[in-house]
Amino acid sequence: MRYCARCGLPLEGAMVLLSHGGMLPHYESASGTPKASPRRIGVKQGALLILVGAVLVPLLGIFSSFAPGRISVAFEFFAAAAAILCFVGGPLRMLFAGLFEEGAPPRQFVMPSSYAPPAIPPPVRVTALPQANAAPTAGWRSRPQTAEIFAPPSVTDHTTRLLEKTEPDQKKIT
Repeated sequence: MRYCARCGLPLEGAMVLLSHGGMLPHYESASGTPKASPRRIGVKQGALLILVGAVLVPLLGIFSSFAPGRISVAFEFFAAAAAILCFVGGPLRMLFAGLFEEGAPPRQFVMPSSYAPPAIPPPVRVTALPQANAAPTAGWRSRPQTAEIFAPPSVTDHTTRLLEKTEPDQKKIT
């Protein structure tokens, strides 16, 4: 990888952007159409099972309240079975997919046909940052010493002046 000589930023991403005219490249699967991974399909199936349960269980509960006699018991049984299947089976399906099924394969970069390969030759790889320059630059001049222009007053100057004024008065009293 190449790095910036001043800050150490990796330059690979910047080189891709520059070679594509400031546009990010498109990533596609090898077959051309993106396919969902088994893990993603399993999670979707679990979520769909929960949503079907959220619609089916209340609907079967309403049917059981309006059904006459023995049919009401059948609707209650199916409502309970749907609740167990959907609200327990859905999260379990999602958990199984998340833990045990294979995820999406890493995406390969495919150069779109609309982009031409960069005309510049590949850069020479530098394995380390250049050595730091210990000598100051030639155009640098030292900062002027402003503390010598005016000496700051001391904190005790004012108190000393007050004591000098009061000393002669004390000599007169004694």
